[in-house]
Amino acid sequence: MAFHLGDDDTQGLSEMNLIPLIDIMLVLMIIFLVTATVMNPTVPLDLPKTSATINDLPDDILQISINQDNELFWDEELLSLPQLQTRFAQAASDGLDPSIHLRADKDTRYDMVAQVLAAASNAGLTKVAFVNE
Repeated sequence: MAFHLGDDDTQGLSEMNLIPLIDIMLVLMIIFLVTATVMNPTVPLDLPKTSATINDLPDDILQISINQDNELFWDEELLSLPQLQTRFAQAASDGLDPSIHLRADKDTRYDMVAQVLAAASNAGLTKVAFVNE
């Protein structure tokens, strides 16, 4: 008993009929369009009006900058790392708990940023913000 797989001159269908799939897709698209508008109704709301003002930055902010040559600046004054540690200790002893805004050039070595963060932590200053543009 031998199996007959077909003759060489007859070929089966090689294409699939896509028309029923397209019909189903169009029906589903219409259903989704109708239900999307029903599910997202526009509800008229009368939202409360507020008069918010812009808050000024507090005075106890320490601006620390590090340029691409790894030089430290307190506002615009050039400092060394030991001087910065002394200034951090003085700021912490004042009892104000100032916030440090740290600005570092993108080409600054991470080591210098880590040393500034360690100096702030050793002085007991915990509010550090990284400033970017």
